[in-house]
Amino acid sequence: MEKAKDFCLPGIDENGKEINFCLKDYLGKGRDIILYFYPKDDTPGCTTEACDFRDNLNTLKDYGIVVGVSPDSIESHKKFKEKYNLNFILLSDPEKKVMQEYGAYGEKVMYGKKTMGVIRSTFIIDSEGNIKKAWKNVKAKGHVEQILKFYGAKK
Repeated sequence: MEKAKDFCLPGIDENGKEINFCLKDYLGKGRDIILYFYPKDDTPGCTTEACDFRDNLNTLKDYGIVVGVSPDSIESHKKFKEKYNLNFILLSDPEKKVMQEYGAYGEKVMYGKKTMGVIRSTFIIDSEGNIKKAWKNVKAKGHVEQILKFYGAKK
């Protein structure tokens, strides 16, 4: 099994408080980390995906903690969180360093054109720091359902 790359990023916790999130601090607690990368706060696809995580958090939290990462600022995350009542951790990776380490940033094709950008991806990291499952280029709508199926959970 591939080891998840350790990282520390600034962000906000589920209550909107500013934090410095280090992956290693969340390992060893017997729960998975559901780490998802998304392009931009308050855009249609990213809002759909975030609200899907929000609406299914009661089920998901039986398996792990949800952590969303985008290049947006902490201020942007706060507005996004408040606007949609998001109930999970949001982290800021403006230099896209962590995204690159996880292969969640790079060349992608949009409307037939190649561009550089965030590749919507999710990683399930177990409490030992192993990547149990990785999804790349996911669709915003219906992705949380894939995660629930992975865990054998009912929606």
